[in-house]
Amino acid sequence: MPDFADLFRRRDESAPDLIAIDGTDRFLIDEAPHVHGDALRQPGQVAVVDDRLGVLTLGLITQYGASDIRVVQDSLVGERALEANAGTFGLRGFHHPDSLEDAFRNVRLVVLRLSKSHDRLDEIARAVARFAAPDVVLLCGGNVKYMNLSQNDVLRRSFGEVTASRGRGKSRLLIAQDPLRAQANRAAATNPWPRSVHVDDLGMTLVAHGGVFAGTSLDQGTRVLLEAMDAAVPTARTVVDLGSGNGVIAAAIALRRPNVKVVATDVSRIAVASTRATAEANGVGDRVTALRTDAGDELDAGSAQLVLCNPPFHADTTVTTDAAEAMFRNAATILQAGGELWCVWNGHLRYRPVLERLVGPTRQVLRTPKFTVTASVAAPR
Repeated sequence: MPDFADLFRRRDESAPDLIAIDGTDRFLIDEAPHVHGDALRQPGQVAVVDDRLGVLTLGLITQYGASDIRVVQDSLVGERALEANAGTFGLRGFHHPDSLEDAFRNVRLVVLRLSKSHDRLDEIARAVARFAAPDVVLLCGGNVKYMNLSQNDVLRRSFGEVTASRGRGKSRLLIAQDPLRAQANRAAATNPWPRSVHVDDLGMTLVAHGGVFAGTSLDQGTRVLLEAMDAAVPTARTVVDLGSGNGVIAAAIALRRPNVKVVATDVSRIAVASTRATAEANGVGDRVTALRTDAGDELDAGSAQLVLCNPPFHADTTVTTDAAEAMFRNAATILQAGGELWCVWNGHLRYRPVLERLVGPTRQVLRTPKFTVTASVAAPR
C-alpha cells in the first residue's frame, strides 16, 4: 500500500489545473480517527460524501486501513477521478451505492466535504440521521471563507449536538452527533426532498433535490432561453439539453414539441435525478432521457439536430468558463451538420467568438440587459 504522504503528490496530467489535495482534505483525514476511530477499523461503517478527486476516500484507506467505504459523489468528474487515482495506485476498498439509503444504512462515520449549498447539506444530513447507526458522527469540513453559522443551523435540524472545531489554516470542521434526539422532533424527522413546486406562469411543475442549480425556481437565464427557443430548428427530431439542472428546459421543449425525443445530460447526479422527476411530473417522462455525462461527452456524434444550453460559469465558489467551453466543443460533435446550438449566456462573458471557433457561424437571437441568446450552426465535419 502506498504511503499517504506520496499518494497525491502527483497531478493528473489530463487535468493539470486541479488541486490534488488541500488543507480541508487533510484536516478531515487527520480528525476522522478522533471522532470515531472504531468505525474506521470496521468494514462498511464509513461513508464519504462529495470527495472532489478521491482524496478523502483513498486517504482513509491508506492512512487507517478503512475498507468497503461507501462513496457518494454528486459530480461525475469526481467519481472518475477517484477511479483513476485508485487505479494508479492499485487501491480498492470503496463502492458507489445507488441511493442515499444504501449509502448511509447503519454507517457510523460520515465524512463530508462542504459545498456552498445549504440545501445539499440539508438533504444529506437528513438522510444520515434517518438511516445511519444511532452513534453516527457526521464530520463536515470546508474553507472558513465560505462557512457560516447557518450551516450549524442546517445540521441542528437533524442532529441534537453540533460543534465546531477551531480553525486550522484556512479550514474548519463541523461535527454533528446524536441523530435520535433530532428524530424525536417530528418536524426534524420529515424529509422534504426532493421538493416540488408548480410554476404558474410556465404551467409546469419543477422538482429538485438539494443542491441542484436553481432548485425549484426558474433562473433568469433559463427564462430568457425559454422565451426564445420556440424558433429553434423547428424540424428537429432529437433535442439535447446540455447541463439540464432541474430539467425545466428538457421538459419544456418536450411539452411544446410532442414529436421530439429529448436527451438531457448533466455532470451532477442530483441534477439527473431532478431532471427525471421534473419530466415525470409534467407527463413527458417517456420522451425525456436523462443521462449523467461530463458536458455530454458520451453522446453519439451527429445524434441531434438541436442542442440547448444554459452553461454554468461557477464551479461551486470558483468563477470559470471551462465547463461552458467543454459543452460548446461537445455540442459541435453531437450536432449533425447544419444543426444548431442555442445558448444563453451572461452578456459580459462574450462567448460569441468562442462559439464561432468551436461550433460554427453564430448569430444573435435575443438580447436583454443581462443575457444574450445565440444560435450557432454546426459546420460539416
